[in-house]
Amino acid sequence: MFIITSMPVGGAETLLVNLMRRMDPNLVRPEVICLKEPGPLGTEIANEFPIHSHLIRGKYDVAVLPQLARLMRKRKADAVITVGAGDKMFWGRLAAKMAGVPVIASALHSTGWPDGVGRLNRLLTSITDAFIGVAESHGEFLRTFEKFPPNKVNVIRNGIDCDRFHPSAECRTSPNVREELGLPEETPLIGIVAALRSEKNHSMLVHAAAKLRDRHPDLHTLVIGEGPERATIEPLIEELGLTDRVHLLGNRGDTPRLLAAMNIFTLCSLNEASPVSILEALACETPVVATDVGSISETVLPGKTGELVPSEDVQSFVAAIDMLLNDPQRSSQLGRNGRELVQATGSLQSMVDGYQSLVHRIFTEKSRARQRAPSAETAPRTRTNPIKGASRATAG
Repeated sequence: MFIITSMPVGGAETLLVNLMRRMDPNLVRPEVICLKEPGPLGTEIANEFPIHSHLIRGKYDVAVLPQLARLMRKRKADAVITVGAGDKMFWGRLAAKMAGVPVIASALHSTGWPDGVGRLNRLLTSITDAFIGVAESHGEFLRTFEKFPPNKVNVIRNGIDCDRFHPSAECRTSPNVREELGLPEETPLIGIVAALRSEKNHSMLVHAAAKLRDRHPDLHTLVIGEGPERATIEPLIEELGLTDRVHLLGNRGDTPRLLAAMNIFTLCSLNEASPVSILEALACETPVVATDVGSISETVLPGKTGELVPSEDVQSFVAAIDMLLNDPQRSSQLGRNGRELVQATGSLQSMVDGYQSLVHRIFTEKSRARQRAPSAETAPRTRTNPIKGASRATAG
């Protein structure tokens, strides 16, 4: 059972959907618990997987604890994996312990706010079997900054479907995407795929688009995603006179096609771990210009797969985009290098294998430990754990 707040169209949520769809049904029966509403992706997969939702009324709604525990017992969960930090990480793990779930793990997708691990969540480290980071430097961050036990930190790289995300000369050169936007077929496109949240720092891209206007008067910018920051971004676009140049496309189901049509993919986040959108863009042979935060430097290699700029440095961001727009041959080579990198290190199947192997290993180790433990008749009396629940004998 994966526990998440909701499932809007975002990187972690899309990653979860792809993970569940590729898991071996003979080994794993995935389910999702959305503490709040299921969201667009939750609704989309409701016919494929059991989705449980609307369980919490607020961040400190303690009634969610017995509800979650009852649900886990009813569904006979063998493993619970919380996705992200915050309330789902706290209530999810505590409920799993109360329900006697054999394997309790937390998958983390960021190295800072809003997914930094707070004090209350750290109190539950002892009942957690594994913490999952998404890149080598992210794993090191979890060990050194978050102070999680090194033996509990596991790195499973994000992975994407390279058959779905692939280069398309037709998308890059034909008028289909551009025609839909009412643009000439030779129009250069840059863009971003990210939920409209403050930490994604979309305003940096909007300001860059304004500065690039004089250098590239025919340049257009695609913004794919939805979220609370739309109310801030729309007025900024209007204020800078970019309403005909920056296109807020909202959530889209044809992201591979849009990424393949872009000349350059951009990301200007204030913090990240290993963004799925960058892997998707590179798989489409679209070079990337991104801020140097989190583990992005493991996939955006300067001069090889794209360019990195300091966080919030609009001038460097503009210069890097300008350079690649002025050098199509170099840009194309960076894109080809990017797909090779993703195929070698970021495949969806390697991520799926990582999750399945981790859960199976922990389940097996704990089952053997229980079998070796003395029986209740011969074991010395110990203080009862008030949140101890029944264990499972076999994995589902």
